[in-house]
Parts: sequence; C-alpha cells; structure tokens
Amino acid sequence: MLLPKSGMLVLLCLCSTLALFAQQNISGRIKDATHGNAIPGATVRVPNSNKGTITDMDGKYTISIPATVSKLIVSYTGYKTQTVAIPPGATTLNITLEEDFARLDEIVVTGLATNIKRSNLANAVATISGKELNGVAPAQTFDAALSGKVPGALITANSGAPGGGISVKLRGITSVFGNSQPLYVVDGVFFNNSSIPAGLNDVTGAATSGNPNNQDNPSSRIADLNPEDIENIEVLKGASAAAMYGAKAAAGVIVITTKKGKAGKTRVTFNQEVGFAKVRHLVGVRQFTAETAADLGGSASSTDPDVIAARAAMKAQFEAAKAAGKIYDYEKEMFGQTGLILNTGVALSGGSEKTTFYLAGNRRQENGIVKGTGYFNNSFRLNVDHKINDRLSVGVTTNYINSSSDRGVTNNDNNGVSLGVALSTTPGFVELHPNAIGEYPRNAFAASNPIETRDKMMNNEGVNRFVGGGNIEYRIQQSNHSSTKVAVRAGVDYFNLKTIAVFPRDLQFEEKAQQGHSIQGNTNNINTNLLGFVANTWTPNEKISLTSTAGATLETGYLDNIVTVATNLVSGQTNLDASGNTSTRQFRQKYRDNGIFAQEDLSLMDAFTISAGVRFDRSTNNGDYLKYYVFPKGAFSWNISKMPFWHVDKVDNLKVRIAYGQSGNVPPYGSKFTGMIGSNIGGFPGVLVDNLLGNPNIKPERQSELETGIDFSLFNGRVALEATYYNKRIYDVLLRHATPSSTGYATEWKNSGDLTNSGVELGLTVIPVNTTNFKWTSNINWWRNRSKMTKLIIPPYAIGAFGASLGTFYLEEGQPVTQIKGIVDNQLKLIGNSEPKFQMSFYNDLTFLKNFSVRFLIHWKKGGDNLNLSQLLNDGGATSPDYDDLINGVKAGVYRPGAGAGVYVQDASYVRIREIGLYYNVPLKNTKTIKGIRLGVSANNFFTWTKYIGYDPEVSNFGSNTITTAQSRGSNGLSTGVDVMPFPSNKRASFHLGIDF
Repeated sequence: MLLPKSGMLVLLCLCSTLALFAQQNISGRIKDATHGNAIPGATVRVPNSNKGTITDMDGKYTISIPATVSKLIVSYTGYKTQTVAIPPGATTLNITLEEDFARLDEIVVTGLATNIKRSNLANAVATISGKELNGVAPAQTFDAALSGKVPGALITANSGAPGGGISVKLRGITSVFGNSQPLYVVDGVFFNNSSIPAGLNDVTGAATSGNPNNQDNPSSRIADLNPEDIENIEVLKGASAAAMYGAKAAAGVIVITTKKGKAGKTRVTFNQEVGFAKVRHLVGVRQFTAETAADLGGSASSTDPDVIAARAAMKAQFEAAKAAGKIYDYEKEMFGQTGLILNTGVALSGGSEKTTFYLAGNRRQENGIVKGTGYFNNSFRLNVDHKINDRLSVGVTTNYINSSSDRGVTNNDNNGVSLGVALSTTPGFVELHPNAIGEYPRNAFAASNPIETRDKMMNNEGVNRFVGGGNIEYRIQQSNHSSTKVAVRAGVDYFNLKTIAVFPRDLQFEEKAQQGHSIQGNTNNINTNLLGFVANTWTPNEKISLTSTAGATLETGYLDNIVTVATNLVSGQTNLDASGNTSTRQFRQKYRDNGIFAQEDLSLMDAFTISAGVRFDRSTNNGDYLKYYVFPKGAFSWNISKMPFWHVDKVDNLKVRIAYGQSGNVPPYGSKFTGMIGSNIGGFPGVLVDNLLGNPNIKPERQSELETGIDFSLFNGRVALEATYYNKRIYDVLLRHATPSSTGYATEWKNSGDLTNSGVELGLTVIPVNTTNFKWTSNINWWRNRSKMTKLIIPPYAIGAFGASLGTFYLEEGQPVTQIKGIVDNQLKLIGNSEPKFQMSFYNDLTFLKNFSVRFLIHWKKGGDNLNLSQLLNDGGATSPDYDDLINGVKAGVYRPGAGAGVYVQDASYVRIREIGLYYNVPLKNTKTIKGIRLGVSANNFFTWTKYIGYDPEVSNFGSNTITTAQSRGSNGLSTGVDVMPFPSNKRASFHLGIDF
C-alpha cells in the first residue's frame, strides 16, 4: 500500500526530528602527552553549549551528546585547549593533551564579568597557582605567602609578630593618606583588609611625640584567609587592568579563587605539617668589661664625686655578676625560643555533573619565638555549585574563621615598656630573673624589666569571621551564533575582633604610674557587595566574536570599634570593672558606594582583541556624595603569530599590546568633616573639636595608567618572554598637612598635588629539560619602579617618620615621592630613598625520577633604604654590639648619634631563599583506598644574605592599612622601612605528609 504524499512528508519530518534528538555516548581517557599520566578533572564539553563533563581520578570520561555533534572541546589548567573531531560512528575517543608551557590558553579575568585567553590579553596580569602559593614552603599567613611572587609589587613584612602584618604595594606609591593597599576579592566577595589597633598607645605612648600616627602595628585581616583553600590568584596591578572595579581599584586588585569540587568520585585529602620556627637573625649585644661597665656611671675623666661613686658601683656590679657566672645575653633569651608548628588540613571534594562540592577544614597552631606569643587559626570552608538545568546554575561559597594571635609588645614606645626599647638600655650584667618566690628585680637601667613584662603581660587579637558569597546565572538565550546570560553575585564579609592587652599592676613601670592597664577592644565590621549584569556573546562566524556586558554594583560597609581602658587594677584581675578608673572611646564608620559599568570586547580572527569600557562611581565618602565619577578603559592586542601570513615555526606566539585605564581612590572616612571627640570637663560630659580639619569639598584621588608590552614564546612555549612598560599618574593626591596655629587646628585634609609612577616588568619562563624522567621549569622576573611628585600646591613637608634630625620622608615637587631627607651638618640634605633600584625573583621546579621534585624561590631586592632607628636606640643605651669599635678614633656607639641623620639611613638590599622544598610521591600499587602519599621537607626564609644591621631588612614600625579613628591617626603609604625595635622575623622548617583517599 502506498502512502499519500502528505503522509510521506509527515513521516520524513518525524524521522528528521528523531534524528536531531538522537543521542550517542562517547567515552574515553585523557592523558598527558609527554608522560602518559592520566589527567583527572579535565573538562570535556560540546561547543556552543553548556553540556559537558569532567574526567574522574583515572582520567576517564563519558558524555552523552546529540548525534549531530561532530566535535568536542577538551581543556584543563596548564594544558593547551583542544578541539577534537569525533570520527563517524565512534563511541570511544582517547585524547592526549600537551602542556601549555607559555600558559597561552589560560583564562584571565578582564572585568567584573568578563575574561579572556592569555594569548589575547592586553595587560600584564600576574597569576599564581595554589601550588606556587603554598606548595613549596608554606608561610604562616596568606599575605606572607605572596612575598617575592608578584612582579611589580613591593611586599614587606611589617613585623615578625604572630598573626601576620604585610604591606603590599603594586606599581609604586598609589596614595599617601588614602588606601595604599590592593582590593582583595575572594570568590566575588570584597574581603576587608583593615588593621585595627588594640589601644597599646595608652601604655607605650608611641604616638604622643615624634609622630602622631598609630604604632601598635596590628595584623592585617587578609591574614585570616587559609592559603590551602586557594586554587588561583590573579593580580590586576594597575588601572588599565582593574578599571572596571572603579574607585576601589587604585592600588590594584587581587582576585582570589578558592577550590571547587569536580564531578566524579569523592576525593578525601589529608595534609599534616610539623615544623619549627626560630629567630632569623639576632643583632647581638655589647660585650662589657669592668672598665666599659664603669663608663655607664660616667666619664673616667670626671672629678665629680657622684660620678666617681657611680663608676665604682657599676664596676663592682659587673665584677660580681661575672664572678657568679651571671652575664646574660638577654636578646637571645628574649627572642631565642623555638616555636612548634602544627598544621592539619582535611578536604573532601566531588559531586556529579549537576552538583559539585568542596568541603575543607584546617587547624594551624604555632608558638612564637618569644615566650607567651603564638598564632592559632581554625578555618572551615564549604563551596557548592549546582546546575539546575542547561540554562540555570547557582553557586555558594562559605568560609568561617576563628583565629587568635598573641603578639607581645614591641615597636616604638616613649615610656620604655616595649621589649626591644627596654632591652636597648639594659646591660647583660644586670639581674632581671625572678627569685625563688617569683619576685622580679627592678631594672635600674630602664622603666621596665622586660623579662617580667614578657612573662606577665598579654596582647591578644581574637577573630571570629564569616565570609559568604552566592551567585545565580541564567542563560536567557542560546543559539549557534549567540548567547545571552544574566547573573547576580552577592557577598558578605562579617568579622568580630576582640583585642585584650593586660599589663598587671605589679609590673615595674605600672607600680608608680597607672597601677595596671586592662585595655579591651571590641570591633564589629560588616561589608556587603552586590553585582548584577547581563552579557551577550555574538559569534557570527569563526573569525568574529563580540561580547557586550553591562551591569551595576553596590557596596556597603559598617564598622563599630569600642575600646575601654581600665587602670588601677585589682591585683590579679583583668576584668574592666575590677579597676579604679575606666574610660571608653568609640569609633564608627559607615559608607555606601554604587557604580554602573559597561564593556565591549571584540575578537577578530582570534588575533586582534579590542576592548573598551566605562564605569561610573559615587561614594558617601566623597565631598559630593551624589556625583558620579567616570573611569574609562580601553585595550588593544595583536597576536601576530595567529595571522595567515605567519609561517615562523619556532615562534609560536608573538603579541603586541597596549592598554589604558582610569580608577579612583575614595577619600578616607571622615575626611570631609571635622570630628567631635567626647570629653569630660569638670565632671560635665561634652565634646571637643578634633584638631584635624575636614574638607567638605574633598574629591577622590584619580589615577590613569598607560601600559604597553610585547609577549612572545618559542619552541612550543618552552621559552616565553613578557615585557611591560607602564606609566601611572595619580591626580588630586589627598594629603593631611599642617595648618597655621592661628586656625585652631593642627592639620587639615586637602587634595594637594599629583604624582607619577613608571616602571618596567620583565618575565621569562624557560623549560630547559622536559623528558619522561626529568623536567626543569624556571620562571625569572625582574621589575623596577620610579616615582615622582609632579605637583604640590602646598610647601614641601616631612612625613612618615620622626623628623628631619633622624631622617624622614619628604614630599617635594619634582622629587621622588620616596626620598628621605635629614639634617646633616646643620642642613637639610637628601640622604636616601626607600624605593628599590630593582627586584628580581627566580622560581624553579625540578621533577626527576618521576616521583621526586625540588622547588625553590630566590628573591633579590637591590637598593631601597631603611631608617634604622633600632640601632640609634641601642647606641643611645650603650648596648650596640659594635659600640666599642672605633670610627675616626671615637667609639662607634658615641660617634654615630652625633654624625647626622644619614648614619641611620641604611641600604636594605638582600638576597633571600624565600622557599625551598623537596617532595616525594610514594609509588602505590594495587591499593583501592589510598590513591596517593606525598612526603616532603621545606624551609621558609631560612637563608638570607644582607648587609643591613637589624633583625630583618623587611620592617615597618607604622604597619599598613591601619584605620584612622578620632583618637588615632592611621598608617600612610610612605612609612614602610622605618625600623624601631620590631618583633624579629623568623625562619621556618617543616616536614609534610599528604594522603589522598
């Protein structure tokens, strides 16, 4: 029987439809092309769709695809992305991936909602993998782990105190009194990095004279982040790369991505670190004789009976101590403790094609090199991603952190109570140890007995923190040539910081003064950020791709800091109410920022990339809080090696690039108004006007940056060079400078000038050997920066240290922003510059005999001067180790204090092996439960070569990012390198065990 024509047509359409929706299963295994190892976690997906899968622990995959699909795209971090054709009728497809030595296929963030392959990137964006960050010799905190790994950055440890405290400056001086530290974005959440003082100035008096800036040197809150949770870091170093972050991006943006789960069997990883920490270097102590001990009582030529008697008493005290064998090295005793390091981590990850999860817990416990100090951190993380359907997906990241830092009391003080300052005047023949019943002797050479202070005082920072983020993404439209999605991302960062500093009433310096201090602070801080955007990608053909993005952002923040100081304590008590006197001060700040942005990215032939965007920002911290400030950006790159005419086989990548962008720096909270300080006058409550004058017309600092460079790679990526030049200009620099006394104010806020930074960054990656049994990868980076104050509408002035007599930073039009001037021969002269001449890093990874690997990082900082006021204090206290050496016929400890400020401005160059590690993967056979065992040994900061006379050439008495309150002036962007009796840095060595189940 014959069907009618209409029936035949219906049958044909039905068959065509069935054929269209017919599915076929493709399975196979993905391996490394060189070594043949399975690649777990590789992505296998269908082009122009959301359909895909991930390989399991053995590199195997299975994917169900429509019968009309003829290609698959396979990608994995560190390997070249491949588009693989499916042979007709095939059900098995095994694939080998080649390593992407030059990282050309690496995906890099270019905006709030866009990214691009590195081969087409127009900026020099530094990337750091989790292995590079934490896989060699783990540092104590995340910020410390960045040191030496970011080209273009000056990363300095402010102090060796437990709990961290790191200054990060990307491409020079961004601001003097505004934010000088980069914005940290963790899984889309703006991560607060404030440093909040504990109120130690009430005891030390450090800010009462010489410099009003806070010198408590608290830890940075970015230190809370667990480095072991991090998958990848991208550093957007300048406005040309970070313009889409607007007024928060002036100091750069560090984008952190934490680990996520991958489809497949649940994987359990256990890591254990056991190690020790010791002081990196001791300055040494003066070796007294009977005669030099007598000199502490006065000059030998004096005929004054009191001086003669004092000399005799000192000589007798020394001889008695020597006879009793009680000549002590108090520096070694104070800072010579060996601290135990214990770090335990457990992580579970896995999931299905629909839902993946990453669950991790970590516990770090470290004892400090000073008795009673240490660091404790508990961290818990849960990241979940769920694909509801092919169009809708959601993701959640959560992180809870509980930490405790006992930091001791160090740094500058004007009351002789901090450990280093007290030691600087105390000779080794003085007895400071307690007697049999626990009574500490009084120290006649200082206001305090530093051994007693160490044993009885407390300075603790305790943090409870929750960081959570969520995103929802919906694909509105999908076709072969176009895709449109809308997404919303939100984040919240909340922490509670409790500080407690207790100095009992029986301490030497408390007995005749305040009779004990209990200083307790409580800070609650919450930040939120919200982002919504729509993005469309239009690909009319294989040679053209256009991505359009538009969206809006909202950020809010609220900080409430309360500090209560109790004095005249009840003996043995720390409670605030167990005291004779209490005073409370409170500081609150609140802000709301919002922005609108749009960006267009065009790719032609996968060779030309053109990008343009603009962001509009406003903030309640600006003088005109309703005004939108405009920050444009533009970028162009041309990958010549992808052009049809290119036929140079040995050169597989050659790209020229140029980018321009603007960003801003919102004024500090409170700069647009004059504060009112609570007061009690004659028993009546009231307020006093702050001596810092606000400016209602204050504007944000503006920054523009032009960056250009060339990238090329040879021999299939085994030799790759990245060269970059940048010029960064900062306008309307915000300064806090002195005013005439007739105004009634001491200082005022003002947009007072312009400055520039220009520099060069070079990066070379070389793989000299790559065989089955041996592979050697070497990354070499070199960078330098130069700054200049191009405009200053106020007279030149000193800033950031303790005045011209000791050497100080000095802002002056036409001169480097980082110059140091001081009084020499009764004249103000240039005596130094804190800017390094250049920096260089060498990272090497050697894998041999398949299972062994050696990795090490060497960091060379050439030039950059410190103000070594620790040596000044030791000279003044007659305890310098070289005090009795002769300079021009005069004892060194006598000569230096009178030789002018330049003596204590010293070169802080160094060469340091920051990290070195040896690891071994234990070969396993026929094991079903244990998939891998790793053993290792590492050293961190163990080897340093420097001529700098101090505990460490990395130091900063004033910390970084310390908040400004009504009672305390925060840190500034210049004062890195001021050395005043810091907590010494440590060197660390550890053993490692890792097990995969």
